[in-house]
Amino acid sequence: MYVRRILSCFCCLLFIVTSFEEVIAQTSYEDGKVAIIIDDFGGYTGGVTNFFDSDIPITVAIMPFLDASSEQANIAHEKGLEVMIHLPLEPKKGKRSWLGPLPITSELETAEVKRRVKKAIESVPHAKGLNNHMGSKIVGNERIVRAILEVAKEHDLYIVDSGTSGDSVIPKIAKELDIPFSVRDWFLDDTHSSRDHVYKQMLHVCELAKNNGEVIAIGHVGVKGIDTFNGISDALAHFEKNNVSIVPASHLLKTKIEKKPDSFWQE
Repeated sequence: MYVRRILSCFCCLLFIVTSFEEVIAQTSYEDGKVAIIIDDFGGYTGGVTNFFDSDIPITVAIMPFLDASSEQANIAHEKGLEVMIHLPLEPKKGKRSWLGPLPITSELETAEVKRRVKKAIESVPHAKGLNNHMGSKIVGNERIVRAILEVAKEHDLYIVDSGTSGDSVIPKIAKELDIPFSVRDWFLDDTHSSRDHVYKQMLHVCELAKNNGEVIAIGHVGVKGIDTFNGISDALAHFEKNNVSIVPASHLLKTKIEKKPDSFWQE
């Protein structure tokens, strides 16, 4: 009787382990995909030249109306990189100077919002998509978001919600207008990020891709742009080892909306 009980327990345990392994197999992906959007191109700040001189297939998000906006869009396109418009939207807090020229602000009439979006598209040639720069005050404003997305639809642009506010109506309106869209899953950096911090964020993104199949991550050029570039570069071998590839953002337009954006980027 004792032996039978032992055998019965062993069989139950074997069943549980086998079932668990089957669940893991069903929820892991042999070939994960990550889109790495690098925001704030448009000027020659930290990391810009590094990314352009590398073979990393980033998606280049360019601020419109800056001295090098059109030039860098052309460079990116010539190098085979996907280009996006990094559209400046008014935040709840922050300096107006952070937005650059002709930002989308809450006092604008609908016609002026559309005019500025059209001019932004002219400023960034070869753009395939659009994401928001800041914008915690705007992304919850249905009138303004609808105006932005209607112009985007006219120009066949996809949308990536940068995830700067949990109140964003971008996904809702993009669905209504039948515009391809997705939402940022993870930030790789912030204004204080070190090379090691970005590297660790990349490792986390790699694990997310293995578990979920697809991930959209956002980093930045700028004051800490070289640290961002180096941290991403350091993690490439880990990505290759885990069969996780970096693809253009347009390839990944069905990720889940993150419910709690990183606090730094909410403003």
